[in-house]
Amino acid sequence: MALTATARDVLEGAFMPLWVRGEVSDFKAHRNGHWYFCLRDQDAQLKCVAWRDRRRIPAPPDDGMQIVALGQLTIYPGRGEMRFSVTRMQAEGDGLWRKALELTRARLQADGLLDPARKRNIPRHPRRIAVITSRDGAALRDIFAVVQRRCPSVEVVLVPAAVQGDSAPESLCYALDQVARWRGADVLIIGRGGGGREDLWAFNDERVARALAECPIPSISAVGHEIDISICDLVADLRAPTPSAAAEAAVPVQAALRERLRMSAAAMAALTSNRVARARASAGDAGRRLADDAARRIERARLELESAGGRLNALSPLATLDRGYAIVRMRDRQTVRSVGVLEPGTALDIRFRDGVARATVDGVEPNEAPSMDSASFPQEQQ
Repeated sequence: MALTATARDVLEGAFMPLWVRGEVSDFKAHRNGHWYFCLRDQDAQLKCVAWRDRRRIPAPPDDGMQIVALGQLTIYPGRGEMRFSVTRMQAEGDGLWRKALELTRARLQADGLLDPARKRNIPRHPRRIAVITSRDGAALRDIFAVVQRRCPSVEVVLVPAAVQGDSAPESLCYALDQVARWRGADVLIIGRGGGGREDLWAFNDERVARALAECPIPSISAVGHEIDISICDLVADLRAPTPSAAAEAAVPVQAALRERLRMSAAAMAALTSNRVARARASAGDAGRRLADDAARRIERARLELESAGGRLNALSPLATLDRGYAIVRMRDRQTVRSVGVLEPGTALDIRFRDGVARATVDGVEPNEAPSMDSASFPQEQQ
């Protein structure tokens, strides 16, 4: 209706945006993202709405919470109701800010993004560091100065981003996406210098925290001063109390590194020398043991050979002949083993130690019982 529209124009023209203090009641979060609630004191109440594109309200208020809200009085033509359109809100103390932090932290915790087990080690010797911060802030100057002092060979690459204000969360997310796509850095430092709670609030934004958790590069968060703890500090692989401390954690001292390398080289040379000496001594011992073992084997072989030679000599027919025995053969070289094969007139060759005698059998007289053990002398005849 024209009347309600005119009343709205008159009301909005008569009242500039103003702050209203009161107690929150009947708070409802609509599925379309808008918040509806009342502000009341002991005498009156005021219907309020906070549209879903709110950026300066950290968290929804709780019923019974005392707040101060900045907004504009207006009339909703569809119902002809006066409402207070809220654009900013502050609770007594830090209630809303603390609640926003707790809600964000709970959601990240539920998704495992705050689990210490997922945190990665920061490389000990980076070649290139990406820094997400303001181009004109003191944080960049502090980081660069520390890197130049400790290890000038490390390259520092700035990925500029807004670090405060309504546009800061989107700017930080965009910078994190650039670093993730680039993948040219070994370490990422994200942060800014000190400031008030609202100045640092972009680093408590859930979107920024999730983008930081998804970054494939090990990260160091350095937001504000030592007493300031942000959601990014909890998500990053390492939290540094200041930007300068972040640079110190990321970059080793070059002089100390060279000294460690020198000491490592000396220790390696000494270790190598000791191992060579031990190997040489071990080789000498092994050579001596091998020579001794070879000598023992040769001596055993010599003794075994002499023993075998003695046994062979004892069994040799020539040795038997030396003891006074003779070998009797027929003229066809067949050895005579028994008188049973002989007949008178048989021609024989009798072999002695020093020659052969030819003989003829005059007669044969067999013994009734053998006087010699034929098994002991199978091939010999006296």
